[in-house]
Amino acid sequence: MSTDPPAPAEPPGGSLAPLDRAALERVLARATELQARLADAPDELTENQLLELGSEVGISSDHLRQALAEERTRVVLPEESGVVGSWFGSTVAAASRVVPGTPAEVLALIDSWMQRQELLRIRRRIGERLTWEARRDFAGTVQASFNLGGRPYALTPATEVGATVVAVDAGRVLVRLDADFTPSRVRNVRWAGVTAGLGVTSGASVVALASMSGEPGALVIGAVVGSIWTALAGLGATAIARAQRRKVARGQLALEQILDRLEHGGMRSPRSSLMDFLSSVR
Repeated sequence: MSTDPPAPAEPPGGSLAPLDRAALERVLARATELQARLADAPDELTENQLLELGSEVGISSDHLRQALAEERTRVVLPEESGVVGSWFGSTVAAASRVVPGTPAEVLALIDSWMQRQELLRIRRRIGERLTWEARRDFAGTVQASFNLGGRPYALTPATEVGATVVAVDAGRVLVRLDADFTPSRVRNVRWAGVTAGLGVTSGASVVALASMSGEPGALVIGAVVGSIWTALAGLGATAIARAQRRKVARGQLALEQILDRLEHGGMRSPRSSLMDFLSSVR
């Protein structure tokens, strides 16, 4: 009894060759086994269990370790929408990157940099995360106000600056930096609202007074003056919003530059400055 010849395989770039009955049964059995393992898996898995499960489905352990590090450093950022978000920008600046080193070494370098170069002080230390806030002492205030040292100190306006460092493997870590500018944006939104509101109110008052004077042409002059006054107030509110966006952009750049230094080995513990000495004496 003759049998039909097997169907020829598709050429490269086309669809895959069809599976025979035996291969199909093996694929379905293996898929069922993997599905059962996932269904029976506990709600929590250790890193080794996850790596073992990943190897079963052909996922690289390096990729899994980096994905684990990214999950451990993940921060949920608020979605920006509406007029406030489009005018004043985001409330948070964040950046992350894989850099060489161990968690302890890298976190120590970041801490030293934040305190000496960004005029911050430690706020909290929680496991693999360290947070800072702006210094409020006399020396730090003077140095930040007058940009002493030739630095912009772009992170001092942030309410909180944080760093989370998680090991990817023996020689690399994933660093996530974030800076919260929420209170700064709230203040600027209020100032912009007050400025715009005063401009509209003042412009309307000028027009109303001109219409009550009864002088020929007074209403036209009042309308022109009121419009100019309102336009100037609008420009002032726009400038406040632009300044807030620039503030967050400078903070974002500062975080990226810190990661650049970590990645290329350009971050060293700097020598104590005169302002640090005066602060310690005080």
